[in-house]
Amino acid sequence: MKYILFIVMLFGYMAKAQIVDKKEAKLRQKEEDTLVIDSGTKDSLKIFKPTINDYQYQTQFSEKKVFDTVMTFDKTYIFSQYNNRDNFGRIQPANIGSGFNPLVFEVNAEENLSLLPANKSYMILGANDVKYYDVKTPTASFIYHNAMRNGAALKSTYTQNIGKRFNFALEYMGLRSQGLYRNSLASNNNTIFSGHYVSKSGNYELFAHYLHQNVNNQESGGITEDDLFQNGDSNYKNRQNAQVNLASTSSQFSYRRYYLSHQLTPFNSEKFPFSIRHTIFHQGNKYFYNQGALEPYWVTEPSNAINGFPLTTKKYSENLSNTVSLIFNNEKFKLDAGVRYQIIKLGIRDLVALNGVPFPSELKENRIGAVGNLEVKLWDKIQLKSFLEFSNGSQFKSYLKTTNNLKFEPIKDYFVNAKVNFQSAYPSFNYLLNTSVYSNFNYYLENAKNQSVMEVGGSINLKWFKTELFANYFRIDNYTYFDSSASPKQSESSLNISQVGGEATFSYGKFHLNTRLHFQNTLTNKALLPLPGFIGRANIFYQTQAFKKAAEIQAGLKVYYFSKFASRDYFPVLNEYILPDANSFSIGGQPIMDLYINMKVKKMFFFIEGQQIGTVISNNKAYAFPHYPVYDFRLNIGIVWYLFN
Repeated sequence: MKYILFIVMLFGYMAKAQIVDKKEAKLRQKEEDTLVIDSGTKDSLKIFKPTINDYQYQTQFSEKKVFDTVMTFDKTYIFSQYNNRDNFGRIQPANIGSGFNPLVFEVNAEENLSLLPANKSYMILGANDVKYYDVKTPTASFIYHNAMRNGAALKSTYTQNIGKRFNFALEYMGLRSQGLYRNSLASNNNTIFSGHYVSKSGNYELFAHYLHQNVNNQESGGITEDDLFQNGDSNYKNRQNAQVNLASTSSQFSYRRYYLSHQLTPFNSEKFPFSIRHTIFHQGNKYFYNQGALEPYWVTEPSNAINGFPLTTKKYSENLSNTVSLIFNNEKFKLDAGVRYQIIKLGIRDLVALNGVPFPSELKENRIGAVGNLEVKLWDKIQLKSFLEFSNGSQFKSYLKTTNNLKFEPIKDYFVNAKVNFQSAYPSFNYLLNTSVYSNFNYYLENAKNQSVMEVGGSINLKWFKTELFANYFRIDNYTYFDSSASPKQSESSLNISQVGGEATFSYGKFHLNTRLHFQNTLTNKALLPLPGFIGRANIFYQTQAFKKAAEIQAGLKVYYFSKFASRDYFPVLNEYILPDANSFSIGGQPIMDLYINMKVKKMFFFIEGQQIGTVISNNKAYAFPHYPVYDFRLNIGIVWYLFN
């Protein structure tokens, strides 16, 4: 109670202290960049005052966007999450930074031709996710999340323009959270240096960044006595008393990238809209599995362990990519086509032999390929975006990826989006090779087939109730998965998935209801990818201005639910998901309710949630994976603060 009273008093003080002057409020109503304020008639001095439109960001291939400082309902889904993303279709164990159980099928492009364990991927930023800025004055932002038990997560950004044409940015995220159960500490961080330069004539442009990310976790192996947890045994009230399967195990993933892309327009762009782009990057991934001693949980017989083999294992991948492209660009039509050369490696530090045949220490190849982008805009009503990449090599075979998105507006304010995507790629490198002191977890998936994923679908955006309806269909050939023994396998027949659903927001005065529904069905090979048939979310909230319009408040209730299903298990040795075994059980069917109050004061947001409020009056029976419970009731706090100096 004392914490709640403190927060209320803090809000009231800040709102009173930051009431906006009426003259300043009028100035902020203008939408144009950089207000010009005449200081008087006695001299010609003019004062330039930036507006929010002077603070923008972009990714390399996106349009510039203004910093979003508006209090919209979707932010409660984003800034209440440690990775600052809407995690609909996922469920989190009892610690931030420990990953998620994916409840819907997803294709992660960062796993293509690289080593990226699935449960380490939720904070990883690809080259196309890095932001570049354009700001009139030095700008900083801070995003804070409290942790589960001890620790916190903080993401800070500082960016500044030097002159009108060069911007640099430094971003750092640090996360440390002990977790509710034993041996579940998460310690993650990432650092980004980025720069963007445009010449005075506009004929030369450069994007560059350096990225280093670490995702480090203690691995508990899940709780050992699920019946005591489900029955609400008094000894389990303190979750640190719960026995877990692993005592001295941890995993580390390191992701590093150097990236440079620059573009030259040698002639007058109005007469000859041609440019040449050169992109080069080097990316290295490393995965470590660490143990202080052999874990009895994995050693059922003496023959399961290899004498003299290191307890800590390492594997890695590297990708050096060099691309030269020719670009034709005008207002209605853009074509970008080029050639790409890559050197790709996959390796292990510690070798083993299977049936007398040693595993390869490193797989390496040189690849040659082509990339292309096409954008077409017609009558401001139709927009087509297509991407194609193809490469070929002797070790990891051919790679083909194409994405095609068509957006058109048949009636004003009603949009139709259609997509046809296809990808044929060698399985993620974590499926190909692994060595371990535990003999059952050594494998080499030699001569694997390409996994092919075809996606056809689309969505319709309706003006009524801000509604979006969608439907998707996936066909996956040579689906690659881990069986219940953590051995990599590929399906002999295709796996087909259908998805339909929608989202809508209903409003009555200051009261609002946002709902999102997702129905899915695995039509064939259902046992290879168990998924819930239904996922739903409802958010009923009240939103109003307060403190003489100096603040804005949201207060409401969120409910998240997915139907009961026989979930895959989490396998900490690989940080992947494996098919359930005899000790697994179904999860789901337990609603997760969060009661919250959010507040905005100037450019500062507060997101305060009482998560899992149902566990205050009844036992927590919800699981993220079999043997990995969902968190209990906790006060979840997120703070977002933008500083435009």
